[in-house]
Amino acid sequence: MMRRACVLLAALALTACGATTAPDPDALATALSPPDTDPTPPNILWIVAEDHGPHHGSYGDPYAVTPNLDRLAAEGARFTRAFAVTPVCAPARSGIITGMYPTSIGSHHMRSTAVPPPHVKGFTERLRAAGYFTTNNAKTDYNFSPWLPTETRRAVREAPLGLWDQNGEHAHWRNRAPGQPFFSVFNLGASHEGQVRMPDVRFAERTAGLTPAARHDPVAAPLPPYYPDTPEVRRDIARYYDLVTVMDAEAGEILAALEADGLAGDTVVFFYGDHGWGLPRGKRWVYDSGLRVPLLVRWPGRIEPGTVRGDLVSFIDFAPTLLSLAGVTVPAHMQGRVFLGEDAAPEPEHLFFTRDRMDETYDRIRAVRDHHYKYIRNFAPELPYAQRIAYMDLMPTMQVWRRLAAADELVGPQRHFMAGTKPAEELYDTETDPHEVLNLAGEPAHTERLARMRAALDEWIATTGDLGEIPEIDLVRRFRPEGVYQTAAPPKADPPGGMFHYPPTVELTCPTEGATIEYTTEPGDTPRWRLYAGPFRMLDWELRFRCGRLGYFDSGTVQYDFHIDYNWW
Repeated sequence: MMRRACVLLAALALTACGATTAPDPDALATALSPPDTDPTPPNILWIVAEDHGPHHGSYGDPYAVTPNLDRLAAEGARFTRAFAVTPVCAPARSGIITGMYPTSIGSHHMRSTAVPPPHVKGFTERLRAAGYFTTNNAKTDYNFSPWLPTETRRAVREAPLGLWDQNGEHAHWRNRAPGQPFFSVFNLGASHEGQVRMPDVRFAERTAGLTPAARHDPVAAPLPPYYPDTPEVRRDIARYYDLVTVMDAEAGEILAALEADGLAGDTVVFFYGDHGWGLPRGKRWVYDSGLRVPLLVRWPGRIEPGTVRGDLVSFIDFAPTLLSLAGVTVPAHMQGRVFLGEDAAPEPEHLFFTRDRMDETYDRIRAVRDHHYKYIRNFAPELPYAQRIAYMDLMPTMQVWRRLAAADELVGPQRHFMAGTKPAEELYDTETDPHEVLNLAGEPAHTERLARMRAALDEWIATTGDLGEIPEIDLVRRFRPEGVYQTAAPPKADPPGGMFHYPPTVELTCPTEGATIEYTTEPGDTPRWRLYAGPFRMLDWELRFRCGRLGYFDSGTVQYDFHIDYNWW
């Protein structure tokens, strides 16, 4: 006897709205395809450090104490020209998870609530469809969460439906099925800017495990030429390096667990920072201090230990590279290149970078670089570099820098960042001027180079559909007409439950364009949800399923009961 189907609607029901951009049928057709050829895809582990530049011993930094990461570098490849697409976490992470420039999908403003086109999905969904067990521990912050602006912590911790088998502080490769390949991410927050300026008691607790030899003397702190030399600045830099050493130990624990599980030989390990360091003129700025990151990759049997690679690598390359390593077809709409493995593509001539609203402060900056030079275009030169940003201004370095600027006590490059306006264009020789303090844009010797890099940036803006010139309020209206936050429509099942002599084949659909569907046949409050990739044979009694889309609230959960008369056989 068929029980009545029951729909468990979410407490918040909002009107669903149509997509902003038509899907790419070719990309959708290939995105969820099974692995192409390799019957034993590798495990993949990402270790991600927040607000962290290449401040390691292996990168030639004598002030750094990073024994675990230096060992990882010696066991694999160290990339010397790896860069974030944008110098702040949420937009950068939106580009990593989708393989698309944030400016192409509308996620370029810090802590926004973008709704990307319906064909744009997180690359981990494609890994799940290919049989991978995917875990994230624990930050997400992809800039698509409808929970903003009222529930920021929920927005940076909860994951859009479909991306992960497990997401949270207990997510781990150890929870997978026997023999199942995994992709696991561990996010380490020790080096975040907020940790640098935490109260002394809390900082002492955070760094209690450091030996005296691992602690950093502020007197020896390496000062960039644009910082004033004050005790506050030296203290912040020393604290940052202490926290990097704490983070190094945490990374070492993860690597040791992998070794203890007998998985090190079968796992490709990535370590990288989510953008440059969190001190002023680093994070939030398109200088190398805000964009350049450490990138270490260990791939036993495939990457020669001690390899050093100087090719240009961007965060936008991570998604296509991961899919390629897993044997999954890279969808045509992704904008990066594969930089590892047999399908590695040629190095690009340029990388491109963006900066837009940071918290409460608007600006628009674009940049392009090659191996040697970086060109920066300031679309709002009338605005100062150091606009007030409440969160940034909590850093003691920022406070003393402003105080000295107000007293007209800054000298040389220290003054530039505190100027009342910006030049319309900047050009730097990053080899001879790694701190980017000598602007060459007005030098006649660089006229031809400036013209080439201007043209490269103009072409990139046009071909990638840079949405930065659209006011954010108008962009939000595109995403959410009439200000309504969309909810994915309830999914449907065919057949919708009932009594059967044989296990039926069930097909699930969702009316929302571009939606992802998950389902479970397990009872209880904490079942494992499976990614729906096609019709399946229903062998159990209870079916629950739900759907979602990036930028939408998830649908309610729909439940149907199936009564299968196995005795009839």
